[in-house]
Amino acid sequence: MRDDETSAGIDGSLGAMLGTTLSPEHSKLQQTCREFADEVLIPAADLHDREESYPARNVDRLAKLGMMGILAPVRFGGLGMDNLGLCLALEEINRGCASTGVTLSVHNSLLSSPLLHFGTEAQQEKFFPRLASGESLGAYAITEPDHGSDAVGIETTCRREGDEWVLNGTKAWITNGSHASIVITFATIDPSMRSRGIHAFVIENTMPGFSVGKKEKKLGIRGSDTVQLVFDEMRVPAENLLGEEGQGFKIAMHTLDGGRIGIATQGVGIAQACLDATVSFAEGHQMFGRKLADNQLASHKIADMATRIEAARLLTVRAALLKDAGLPHSRQASMAKLSASEIANDAARMALEIHGGAGLGRQNPVERLFRDAKITEIYEGTSQIQRLVIARHVRPGRG
Repeated sequence: MRDDETSAGIDGSLGAMLGTTLSPEHSKLQQTCREFADEVLIPAADLHDREESYPARNVDRLAKLGMMGILAPVRFGGLGMDNLGLCLALEEINRGCASTGVTLSVHNSLLSSPLLHFGTEAQQEKFFPRLASGESLGAYAITEPDHGSDAVGIETTCRREGDEWVLNGTKAWITNGSHASIVITFATIDPSMRSRGIHAFVIENTMPGFSVGKKEKKLGIRGSDTVQLVFDEMRVPAENLLGEEGQGFKIAMHTLDGGRIGIATQGVGIAQACLDATVSFAEGHQMFGRKLADNQLASHKIADMATRIEAARLLTVRAALLKDAGLPHSRQASMAKLSASEIANDAARMALEIHGGAGLGRQNPVERLFRDAKITEIYEGTSQIQRLVIARHVRPGRG
């Protein structure tokens, strides 16, 4: 748990970024999630990691707090908050438990956001009340066994038959997949058409032909379920097409920009947890007759962690503010994710170095944080993909 001075510094930095203090609504949301992380998530995080158990009770309690509907409109039972609010919430939740954090992030940023931007009024009326209340969990399915970074190469197919679409294919590495009842997925009418042939759909796990495939055994984020989804002649009502025909790739890329902001907040949250654990350990342990925190090497690592975490936090906030303003934010989202995911991994490494042998045991949360951090450099676009996106936008005449 961060002390008051550290917390005030974070709020002050965000206030400086915004040119004002956080709104009462934002401050309340942040404080609620901070307390929930300290009181509920941190004590349970290691258990969910060891047992590889989905944090159902955490998710239920977050739903009662309104956190499953952060972006959902008020008229559908949501909080009607913005992406800045989502960032504030996700950082605190991920600081407490990254498995719970990614569950919340996917539900809000990868499911609710595209439904909000591209869904029809009828689709929003049908799905948002269930999503906002937590009755239904959401997932986002674009990755396939042979297609991750190459989103235009997807092989899941769709064909129109009367008032239905018929989908065939397999999606892989789907967060929330075995517990989600509402999923946004993508399929192509013809793989040779590449991006022009991709359609987006809102599907439900009760549709004929839908099934959950194998569950993945993972290095980290072990409390979050990650599975394959199999579509075998799956029947989808025509009104469940999201956006227009052939608009799927546009929807996917727009959504992934928001998803990258979400994973950036996860990286910041994990890094902050590493810093918190390191400061606590260094203050409470002696080396050569003095506090470890007074050792120059340790103190310099702590200073580097704190500085880079703050930089990543501000990059993430900037991307969220641009998205809220309806301005281009693809470059900023990629910068935020790249910076945050790299400091998450570097902070975890430095935390282990300062903890020494004490950090290697399963009883120490730093060991879990070290494993959890790695995925932030991979999903929602690898660090290499982020660099390609950033370079494309800064080159003259590109982006």
